[in-house]
Amino acid sequence: MSATADLIAFAGARHTLPGDVRDAAIRLLGDTLAIGAAAVDAPGESAILQTARQFGAGEEARLIGTAERLPAPSAAFVNGYRIHCLEWDAVHEPAVVHAMSVVTAALGAAIDRRGGCDPDEALVALAIGVDIASGLGLSVDSAMTFFRPAVCGVMGAAVAVARIDGAPIDDALGLAYSSAAGTMQAHVEGSETLPFQIANAARAAVSASDLAKAGFSAPKNPLEGPFGYYRLFEEGDLARYTSQLGKVWRIAEVSTKPFSSGRASHAALGKLEELALDPEQINAIELACPPLIRRLVDRPYSPEMTPAWARLCMPYLTALMLIDGRIDPRRFTANDIADPVLAAIAAKVRLADDGNQDGNALFPQSLKITRMDGTAETHPVEHTLGSPDNPLSPAQNTAKLGLARELAPADADQRIFDEPLAYFTDPK
Repeated sequence: MSATADLIAFAGARHTLPGDVRDAAIRLLGDTLAIGAAAVDAPGESAILQTARQFGAGEEARLIGTAERLPAPSAAFVNGYRIHCLEWDAVHEPAVVHAMSVVTAALGAAIDRRGGCDPDEALVALAIGVDIASGLGLSVDSAMTFFRPAVCGVMGAAVAVARIDGAPIDDALGLAYSSAAGTMQAHVEGSETLPFQIANAARAAVSASDLAKAGFSAPKNPLEGPFGYYRLFEEGDLARYTSQLGKVWRIAEVSTKPFSSGRASHAALGKLEELALDPEQINAIELACPPLIRRLVDRPYSPEMTPAWARLCMPYLTALMLIDGRIDPRRFTANDIADPVLAAIAAKVRLADDGNQDGNALFPQSLKITRMDGTAETHPVEHTLGSPDNPLSPAQNTAKLGLARELAPADADQRIFDEPLAYFTDPK
């Protein structure tokens, strides 16, 4: 069989998740739903919601954090935006894919439309969707040009939704590939279009399953064909991923983001949180890192930058960490961004080329701290905080969920925070 056929067979097979994988799925589901609720009224969210309401009337699926319901594709659209727009959503780091985001938004809408489902059935579908979204990214050798979280996410999510809907998985995958869209241009510009690409992918995933179930034809070789994913979007070897199907569950490899900022900033921010430096004693901070880190978060500070740009601006994020000891999503307002105290610290931060030629590498990284007295020290950064190798402590996880609960509307369904699996599988 081809690698694509192996993937489709895996996606449609019966599975029982190992205990640790099931635990990881529940934990990550809770994290994803919490940050979705926290993003109600975030920058750009009102435009997304207003547009989704115009797609058509219906009350099939819930919007995370509010009582409103919309048709399933529209709910997936809004929820996808809410999950990603604060840059707080979980990510499979080696794949460079926010693997939970599109899958959770689309699958949740499909489950709601069905009237609920068995919790284990939902977790298996979630794990398979995340596995495929992550695995597609893991099998890539080329540097990212298309926005991989959306492009891989729509295919993983469509497969997950097809399992729940009883739709043909091969057709859902082919239709999702035909719907794949999103580039890194929005990231380069620090635009709200970046989370829109996640929203669009979630909506497309639901529609792909709907079309497949309705008997609409789809490309049969969307990944390895002459104009498939590995020819047009990226270069890689799908078999590198599919040879491990079922042996390694990729959802257990997904990292939680402690900070509401681009993931490429988190390794350094975690080390700065650990060091707890006195900003008045700091003359300069230099982060030596691979090209992907610089590409993603080496953004010049400007008092006029947008919130989306600021979440990807390492100098500004460093200033927030030194002053606040955390990254609070509420600190991305025009007044905060233009704060002269934060601006002065941001001016002391630079990212340096470490000579690494790997376009997908996140490590090694090191922080050089130069103090006002001229002394300097270098701290290696070996793992990103929130990764499987450096997980959040119970206190750190509680702090994140507590902040998300604080940001969410007061009338949000509290099962999101207290019983996320029950919330996800029981829409009543």
